[in-house]
Amino acid sequence: MGDDDTVLATVSASAMRRGLGITMLGLLGLLLIYTGILRPPAHMGWQAFLVVMGILSLWGAERMRRATRVAVELTEAGLHTSDGEVIAAMEDIASVDRGAFAFKPSNGFILRLKGRAPGRWQPGLWWRFGPRVGIGGVTPGSQGKVMADIIAAKLAERDPR
Repeated sequence: MGDDDTVLATVSASAMRRGLGITMLGLLGLLLIYTGILRPPAHMGWQAFLVVMGILSLWGAERMRRATRVAVELTEAGLHTSDGEVIAAMEDIASVDRGAFAFKPSNGFILRLKGRAPGRWQPGLWWRFGPRVGIGGVTPGSQGKVMADIIAAKLAERDPR
């Protein structure tokens, strides 16, 4: 195992938050479908809207269940999931922001990349859209803070001012 493979920090879903998030999305989906089918509104368009939104909520709950089984790991090479999917290489990271007014996931932080990357969404854990990557969601804030601080230190080492 080389230096690039050593895990410096890990962000993983908290069991309690993971369960609560999945349950809430699932219950929302069931409630919307129930309302749309058994208590339909007067207009057929609203009924279809409720059922479709219910199905999308159930789909989101399943996506979150699958996504939060893995963890996000930071190594010298960059960010990747515990099952091997590369999120962002360290040399592609331009900055990290975990400020109160940053557009970031709950209990997490946002990375700005040097270039655009293909979009990807793992609900409750991370997302990547264009030049931004968000890490966090149903994760403990302490893990996100430690990972963001390590990335900031690595960036300061790489690009001293």
